[in-house]
Amino acid sequence: MAEAIAHGPLTAAARARWVAAERVPSQAGTLPDPQVTMQEFTVGGPKPLEGYETSNFYYTGIGAAQDIPGPGKLRLAATVAGHDADAARHQYLAREREVAARVRESCFKLFYIAKTTALLEQTRADLVRIGRVAEAQYRLGIGRQEDVLKAQFQATAMLKDIADARGDFATEQAALKALLGRDLDSRDIWIGEIAPTAMTLPADQLDAAAGNGSEELKAAQSMEAKDAASLALARRGYWPDFSVGYMYQKTGPGQRDYFMLTLGAKVPLYFWRKQTPAIEQAAAERAAALSDVRATRLEAEADAHSRMLAMRTAERTMSIYHDGLIAQAEAAETSALNDYRAGKVDFTTLLGAVIDVLNARQGYWRALADHEIAAARLRQIIGDQP
Repeated sequence: MAEAIAHGPLTAAARARWVAAERVPSQAGTLPDPQVTMQEFTVGGPKPLEGYETSNFYYTGIGAAQDIPGPGKLRLAATVAGHDADAARHQYLAREREVAARVRESCFKLFYIAKTTALLEQTRADLVRIGRVAEAQYRLGIGRQEDVLKAQFQATAMLKDIADARGDFATEQAALKALLGRDLDSRDIWIGEIAPTAMTLPADQLDAAAGNGSEELKAAQSMEAKDAASLALARRGYWPDFSVGYMYQKTGPGQRDYFMLTLGAKVPLYFWRKQTPAIEQAAAERAAALSDVRATRLEAEADAHSRMLAMRTAERTMSIYHDGLIAQAEAAETSALNDYRAGKVDFTTLLGAVIDVLNARQGYWRALADHEIAAARLRQIIGDQP
């Protein structure tokens, strides 16, 4: 997970967007760039310095002008950008959790596939062994040739299941390597043993954990705060923006120099076509953001309950397999093998007992993988809470 978060392409892209968003508030809260101007006013002709010595109106001027947004507009613009950056940060953290959950899920799938492959190989070995028993029974005249052929067929058919499992293993390895940012032809990733995760969080605290821990919800709340600031900024659109300029004008010989101060204001004259619709737009966007926050909260709570229910169901299933079904299936297989050798049951009963053992063991590993996948998805919502 640490490798996927640090080097994976998904988190790298989200991290870059967050870094980019953090550079915006200082830009949005800074005055527009000043404008420097130079003028030359000639008299009598277009050539430079025309009228320099003969006219009182000739001058060469240099000055600067600065646009000044209306009161509070820069602060609100910076606030909008700040909330946007905060949303990008939570989106990055949400992507981190998503990648971690996908890595966990991929590892648990690989674990299950590896266990299934081992079970299939063991079952095939059992079928080969049972085939030898059936062949011995046939030679003694107490068995049927059909039993021998059926055992050989089942053992051969098991090769296809093993090949399919190995194909699934290779596919999941490729998906995990992509998450980690590794080359697909790199060595396979070894998955160790897995024990069930203990989740001690009480069910009555799950809603609060989802609300406090969900990064998607925090991102939605940041976007709502951004839209609230955008609405306040849109309302400031009725306030005029200002400009101030100053120019020094150098006249000809013997003439007094000029000094000019300019003050200006942009009047929102067409407010019914510009500022008023902008406020209505910002108000609608904030209303949508409030609905998004509520929808995200409800979705997080529902998803958390669903994952918790999946964990509890998997725990009960594991208990049923571990405490009962597997032992019963193994005992039934042993009994069926002994009874078949004694001629008390047919080969179909023995073959069914072998498949029952395979299904019981495979069901336990499937339940364990499902339990851990549900736990990973629950962590994605609430974070690493106990």
